Amino acid sequence: MRIAFVSNFLNDHQLPFSLEMLRQLGESNYTFIATEPISMQRLEMGFEDMNQKHFVVRAYENIKEYKHALQICSDYDVVIIGSAVSKYIRKRLKADKLTFKYSERPYKNKDFKNFLKYYLRSLLDFRLYRKKPYYLLCASAYTAYDYSLFGNFIGKSYKWGYFPAFKLYDMEKLFEFKKHNIPEILWVGRLVELKHPEKAIETAKLLSDQGICFHMNLIGDGDLMTDCKHLIEKYALDEKVWLLGSMPPVKAREYMENANIYMFTSDKQEGWGAVLNESMNSGCAVVASNEIGSVPFLLKDGINGFIYQNDDLEDLFDKVKKLATDPSLCEQLGCNAYNSLKSTWNAENATKNLLCLIDNLLNNRTVEIKDGPCSKAEIMKG
Repeated sequence: MRIAFVSNFLNDHQLPFSLEMLRQLGESNYTFIATEPISMQRLEMGFEDMNQKHFVVRAYENIKEYKHALQICSDYDVVIIGSAVSKYIRKRLKADKLTFKYSERPYKNKDFKNFLKYYLRSLLDFRLYRKKPYYLLCASAYTAYDYSLFGNFIGKSYKWGYFPAFKLYDMEKLFEFKKHNIPEILWVGRLVELKHPEKAIETAKLLSDQGICFHMNLIGDGDLMTDCKHLIEKYALDEKVWLLGSMPPVKAREYMENANIYMFTSDKQEGWGAVLNESMNSGCAVVASNEIGSVPFLLKDGINGFIYQNDDLEDLFDKVKKLATDPSLCEQLGCNAYNSLKSTWNAENATKNLLCLIDNLLNNRTVEIKDGPCSKAEIMKG
């Protein structure tokens, strides 16, 4: 069986899955098709040009490679299409060949302009193929709902996501490293509106007002840097909250390994949020907004993390406070978070489940994956 994955360019969140596909399918049976080059901005930031990997067809390079990519999409047994134009899959859909759309939630901004945009896209790209073997891989818990608004992929949606490389730890050593006299709280991301770094600082103020000891680091840079500095000064948190600026992912991961609590405060504009995978993998006790795409898939509230209602600062504070004042609970949730990634939400298991799903669909068998990647995605409004 030959499988192709079509997207704009290969990135570090897709690479572990691609490597697993190569391992489980065989080198000659998996191809990644890149439809555009990696941006110069990403290269200047130090990101690797993964389009140069041996299994990547660079459709943007010349007309020969573009035609080769189209032929692959026509001939292969299965195609997964992410951020790429539907021209790559129209021929195969008309021929009733198994195809998956891989998508975050498409309808994040619910205004008329976006409604019209996605309605027209629905007519052109999805409605014509409702009766075809065309399925949805949801890289957000809210993807199935957004597509269902236009009558698409109903009953044909499966859980999916992003699968950064899983790092195997000696858990005893990891949690020994996390033992501090004062709990370490971490926030990582761009300092922009959708990430809401101010909620971390507001939470720090409430902790400080109640005399709770803590250290908080915010890693990242962006338009809200000055606002965050002013907020820290306003609340006299200079000795408790530090803005560390941007840093290489490897260095940020070291801070995760040291942290006890990880705060993830984005709103519904956060399609997936791979930092959740990374912080859980690092054994952090996570407190995350319910509106983030990855959260309902990866977190079970009170078991492997806490989920707070996005606009409820008191709810966020209460859950961070509970962890900051209970080291054993913090360690328990962090350990459970790590094990969730190790057992279920990783590239190896996602690949195994996807190949199982494909086999079942090709042979008209009932899909029996109960949890994790490729289990049925519920229509969840958010």
